[in-house]
Amino acid sequence: MARILIIDDSPTEFEFVSAILIKAGHKVTWAKNATEGIEWAVKNVPDLILMDVVMPGMNGFQATRQLRRKPETNGIPILMLTTKDQETDRIWGLRNGATKYMCKPPSKDELLIEVKELIP
Repeated sequence: MARILIIDDSPTEFEFVSAILIKAGHKVTWAKNATEGIEWAVKNVPDLILMDVVMPGMNGFQATRQLRRKPETNGIPILMLTTKDQETDRIWGLRNGATKYMCKPPSKDELLIEVKELIP
């Protein structure tokens, strides 16, 4: 069982993704914005972060950069899970520190494969 932090401003997206992860035996926490997510990650150091990109205030690219700069969180795998489906978005996400990049909505199988690869 892994501790997974989902940073996403959409309750609908959170419910969809968390249901898949909880059924697979993971413990899931939700942060409704990037600032809240960064604070929680620094204090609790999850095994994996699922990061949305498009959020009010700080976006997921900015949040990922901040997490990579902090010693407490720089080693946490980050899976960007977003509606931004252009190749330039994927490249930008990876350049900003994401470990992997995936477009919404993920299929159950695709999501669980990615999560399994990121959590030893």
